[in-house]
Amino acid sequence: MKEKHTVFVCTTCASTWQDGKRVGVSGGQILFERLTQLYEEWQLAPEFSLQAVECMSACNSPCVVTFAAAGKCTYVFGTIPAEDSAAAILDCASKYHAKNDGLLPWSERPEPLKKGIVARIPSIS
Repeated sequence: MKEKHTVFVCTTCASTWQDGKRVGVSGGQILFERLTQLYEEWQLAPEFSLQAVECMSACNSPCVVTFAAAGKCTYVFGTIPAEDSAAAILDCASKYHAKNDGLLPWSERPEPLKKGIVARIPSIS
């Protein structure tokens, strides 16, 4: 049986700030909400958790999404359009799930995840 996988979404990304406080809904929150809607009907939902994260410290590359699983490399993707990328993220997560080592060749990634890679972190195991 494969380990549980996680998709992390930064909900602070693409925020508007005024007087040190966030104003309105951030792009990251919009992305998380769109992912949540699709996630509910996604065939791999039992294999993944979808987690909102307050900040992933990649503020120069909003919106940020991370794929992680035990025994696999971790990917951090940035500069993802909040409005229309949810389906592409779940498509890429499906490809990540299918790879034993988690390696996602550039050519296999959906268009919104081909650019803006922030990091590929090697597996610890």
